[in-house]
Amino acid sequence: MKAPERYYDFDKDISGCGIFGVVSTERNLISGDMPIAAMACMHDRGNGLGGGFAAYGIYPDQADKYAFHIMCDDNAGVSASEEILKHYCEVHEYEPIPTRKTLAITNAPIVNRYFVTPGKEKNEFSHLGEEDYIVAVVMKINTSVPGGFVFSSGKDMGAFKGVGFPEDIADFFRLDEYKAYIWTGHNRFPTNTPGWWAGAHPFTILNWSIVHNGEISSYGINRRYLCEHDYLCALMTDTEVVAYELDLFIRKHGLSWEMAAKIFAPPFWDEIERMDDDDRELYTALRTTYGSAMLNGPFAILVADNNRLMGLNDRIKLRPLLVAEKDDMVFMSSEESSIREVCPELDKVWMPKAGEPVIVDVKG
Repeated sequence: MKAPERYYDFDKDISGCGIFGVVSTERNLISGDMPIAAMACMHDRGNGLGGGFAAYGIYPDQADKYAFHIMCDDNAGVSASEEILKHYCEVHEYEPIPTRKTLAITNAPIVNRYFVTPGKEKNEFSHLGEEDYIVAVVMKINTSVPGGFVFSSGKDMGAFKGVGFPEDIADFFRLDEYKAYIWTGHNRFPTNTPGWWAGAHPFTILNWSIVHNGEISSYGINRRYLCEHDYLCALMTDTEVVAYELDLFIRKHGLSWEMAAKIFAPPFWDEIERMDDDDRELYTALRTTYGSAMLNGPFAILVADNNRLMGLNDRIKLRPLLVAEKDDMVFMSSEESSIREVCPELDKVWMPKAGEPVIVDVKG
């Protein structure tokens, strides 16, 4: 699972990547077979160096606890990560994540899951609120355990990812046995960063998950900006910054999803100059305050938490994103073919405008 030591020296490839998301606005559970088939339809958008899924509503019996999914190179990594987890948290239940042997996955790390709540013993994180406490524990494990990484840490949700095509990763993690009311999927074609297990998509923190097609060329300045707010990037993939920025903007700074989208893909300055006074003042303030957090480069992203799914393009739409509806389900994908593969008859299909978020709420 180890990333190359000089990961920044590897050859650059042309980016492809495929993303897919589906949400039931009525919280009806959707079989994992659907996102698996949709991602398999976009097989050629990846090269086998990364695939993954996020699913919401899969742990109803443990919905009040944080589900830590942890991958480790070896038993020493497992012991070290468990030592940290038990020091800072109360572990209510533990089990290896169920997997099955598959010919396509031959170098998998050890993958375990832990259902936890913040510990009651006083420690250096005790002054933090509950969610900040959990974020601090994630950062602690990711930066101090050699070969150990938390790849999911939310409530009633989980990420499942690794090196392989999405259908291979789904087979390995037995995702056909899961049902969720929100699914996202990713097929990776690495560009500026290596293909390795912890660097596959989705990227998560707490209940946030993100899948991304494209390239975050502002990764360096975004990463430095996040370090100032106690988010430590350890996974060597540009998309990691998007998950942490979402948590910072929406949970900690109290911004709306729409405002977060406008930080990621803000209007150009000449557009701002033509706005009325109120909008010009707003967007000038956003660009001034969050300039170091803006995402440069071509991208299409899908963002989810327990109650919403959002799709967003960069501000000149350099990566494809399509949205479709059928009854209580809303689909978002890189290709219409992947949606038609799992739902041939659709009520509505459209392409969002550049920089304009499509946000779908789940009832309840």
